[in-house]
Amino acid sequence: MRLPATAHTDRPWRIHEIAPDFRLEDVWSFRTPGAGPDDFPAMLAAMRASGGPSRYPLPVRFLFEVRWKLGGLLGWDKPKAGIKARVPSLRDRLPDDLREAPAGPESTAIPLTPVYELDQECARELANKTVHTIMHLGWAPAASGGHELHMAVLVKPNGLFGRLYMAAISPFRYLVVYPALTRQWERAWRDHHPEERAADA
Repeated sequence: MRLPATAHTDRPWRIHEIAPDFRLEDVWSFRTPGAGPDDFPAMLAAMRASGGPSRYPLPVRFLFEVRWKLGGLLGWDKPKAGIKARVPSLRDRLPDDLREAPAGPESTAIPLTPVYELDQECARELANKTVHTIMHLGWAPAASGGHELHMAVLVKPNGLFGRLYMAAISPFRYLVVYPALTRQWERAWRDHHPEERAADA
């Protein structure tokens, strides 16, 4: 479910101090019935176990395939356009306490580069010729009780071209990609916490 920007900006996330120059693009919630305040690591583990883009529904896989083919043809995803080439990694900005903490494991379920991972939030990044983007995951109280996963997408488009690109893909994010992620990640929680299926029925 799409959330207002304040669902992200009003939370005391560490990402605010690290990436104040990034624009908040989207905030989305994922229901995790029965989850408690300490279950963020369990949710991340469930997501990783659920598999990555190869497990997405066919329409989403098709969109990603078209995007990677187009990026390959136009050179959007060359190494020189990525992290530590076109833009420095956000890890270079981390304060000492976060720099010393584990960044988090690489994951095909979340195919971005880890920046940091804490017990209530984590951040990953991706850069190419169009944009430098952050996927921030946070664990927040749910309006209906318990806790749920929030995903925020923060972006720094690469000039006018990047802004046009973000505008062009916006309908696909809302109509195809985010609903598919919702189904996959919420199912991942239930698959790894089967006792919650009955509680949510």
